[in-house]
Amino acid sequence: MSLINLVISARRAFSDWRSRERAYSELMALDDHALADIGIHRSQIGALVEGDLAPPASPLHFPLPTPEKFARRKEA
Repeated sequence: MSLINLVISARRAFSDWRSRERAYSELMALDDHALADIGIHRSQIGALVEGDLAPPASPLHFPLPTPEKFARRKEA
């Protein structure tokens, strides 16, 4: 591994760590009612931010249609 790759990897790791820290502090700043609205409990925040827990499924989430559904059919 070259020195440049080491620096790039370190920078990426620091950036990822900083993003996780920011997400953790923003979620911890929410009150329990707001956390319940998005479907998580305060005790789940650490695992959610670290990626050990899948994000909650939103009740408003619905699958988007595939592009093939809107594609014009070729006429024979």
